[in-house]
Order: sequence, then structure tokens, then C-alpha cells
Amino acid sequence: MYDSTWAVVAAAFIGAATTPVGIILTHWLQNRRANRIDFERKKLLKTMLNRSDWKWRNLDVLSHVIGADEDTTKRLLLEIAARASEDGQKKWGLISRVGLPSGE
Repeated sequence: MYDSTWAVVAAAFIGAATTPVGIILTHWLQNRRANRIDFERKKLLKTMLNRSDWKWRNLDVLSHVIGADEDTTKRLLLEIAARASEDGQKKWGLISRVGLPSGE
């Protein structure tokens, strides 16, 4: 009788211990493809914004080239340290190339 009780306790303990690992693994697998796509999109954005003939690029062009919607493109641009222009146009540039806006 004690053997079966310990088996149940051990099974419950193993199940409880492995559940968080399973959740983390599932989450990682589900997001792996999206993360890989975002990585490639950010590489392409950096390439486009580092071109010597362009300091500023139009958001619509950037979105079209990387195949993403405007919100996703803006998020990725912020992740690569880019900023929007101050003139109200939908243009973005790398902070390392265009600097930060001066305080008013």
C-alpha cells in the first residue's frame, strides 16, 4: 500500500515540476518563427537605413519592403534605435545617423 502511495506522490511531484518547463517550451516554440522573421526584418531595415544615399526613409516603403504592417514596422524600427522625423512626415532614420531632436 505504501508503494502505491509513494508512486502517486512521486507522479504528482514530477507533473507539478515539469508543467512550468512545458509551458516555457511551448511558448518558445510558438514564438520561434515570429522571432526569426523579426530578426530578418530588422536586418533589412538596418541595411536600408544605413545606405549612404539615404538618411531618412519613408515608413510606407520600409513597411512594404519588409512585408509588415505599419505598427510592426514602427516597433522594429524602435528596436533598432531608429526614430521618426520631426516634420510630421512618415520618415524614419537611425539615431546614429540623424541624431536626436534638440529640446525646445
